[in-house]
Amino acid sequence: MGEIYLDHAATTPTDKEVLKAMLPYFADEFGNPNALYSRGRKAKKAIEQARTTIAEFLNCDYGEVIFTGSGTESDNLAIFGAVKAITKKLKTPPKDLHVITSKIEHHAVLDPFKELEKEGYQVTYLEVDKYGLIDQDLFAKALTEQTIFASIIYANNEIGTIEPIKELATLVHEHKNSFNEPLVFHTDACQAAGTLDIDTRSLGIDLMTLNGSKIYGPKGVGVLFKKTGTPLSPQILGGGQENGSRSGTENVPAIVGMAKALELAQENSEKENTRLTELRDKLVKGILDTIPRTYLNGHPEKRLPNNANILILDIEGEALLLHLDEAGICVSTGSACDSKSLSPSHVLLATGLPHAAVHGTIRMTLGKSTTDADIDYILETLPPLVEKLRKISPVRIDEKTLNR
Repeated sequence: MGEIYLDHAATTPTDKEVLKAMLPYFADEFGNPNALYSRGRKAKKAIEQARTTIAEFLNCDYGEVIFTGSGTESDNLAIFGAVKAITKKLKTPPKDLHVITSKIEHHAVLDPFKELEKEGYQVTYLEVDKYGLIDQDLFAKALTEQTIFASIIYANNEIGTIEPIKELATLVHEHKNSFNEPLVFHTDACQAAGTLDIDTRSLGIDLMTLNGSKIYGPKGVGVLFKKTGTPLSPQILGGGQENGSRSGTENVPAIVGMAKALELAQENSEKENTRLTELRDKLVKGILDTIPRTYLNGHPEKRLPNNANILILDIEGEALLLHLDEAGICVSTGSACDSKSLSPSHVLLATGLPHAAVHGTIRMTLGKSTTDADIDYILETLPPLVEKLRKISPVRIDEKTLNR
């Protein structure tokens, strides 16, 4: 067989229709959208059409869509931008202000919170259960009179668990702090677009991050939804683009591609989600039934339709990844952003797995190109590789140590 790509949570290939929509803006319509002459106005019009398209799918106002250079930048802008704006408005020192996130966030969220902690802000990193799910009562108890901001991932990029974002947003907005200032709620929805409900009004969120490269769009473009009235200080200063929220000449081709990708993802979501769920379930069942001492990480039901994160005891995930690569199968051992690190997954550790077990995890995320024949080939290829690696592995995990 040819290459079987099962790392769509890391990135996706650019859809041909998306590429077609982008191509004119690389050369023919190359104008700077901030220029007043006709070539610039054409580029500006393309951006505004893209903004309108995205606003329709997010069920938000046209002016509530901010284009950025990545999902990471959108997360950083949401967190630093909102927290710093609220702090400035309240004229209150950071030590008297409280913010909340979880222990299973993407590093694009966790690292900004760690930076806020260094600056003196009170930070709560919420625990999760063995499935990676946040308890709503625990979240409610974490809210204090000093809380001003919270950020919780919509669907986890490693284990696929879907969080109760709508309910958490309600808890945030019903809570009263001592400053008489509305709390701001942000969610990283990079893995959710094209799969889950991203209606911003229905979810009741203030800020939401999206990423083009996760939905068969181009790399290097992100979106931040900002509800009207939500305080936000720009983090990149210069020409005042994006209505002053994010300076820098706009990446017109990428923005056009982002809009087209979101359009295609949302229009095809129901049919594709059903197809991927069936393939995912076949893959998971096949692995758990044929390979002893294997477990599914993440929630068994409240999970993304394309995510299969499997714990395989008594092997090194990296070694299995390389063997699968030789067999033409591309998988990962966790977040692509952590691929150069030998540290165990912070997400899996947060679910209660011991360090030694975490290293035996592989993540397989399916996509448009995944077929039933691909799943059959994986289920044929994987068991003998695991058996081979276990024979030479010095590790033997006691299953009693697992929080499963």
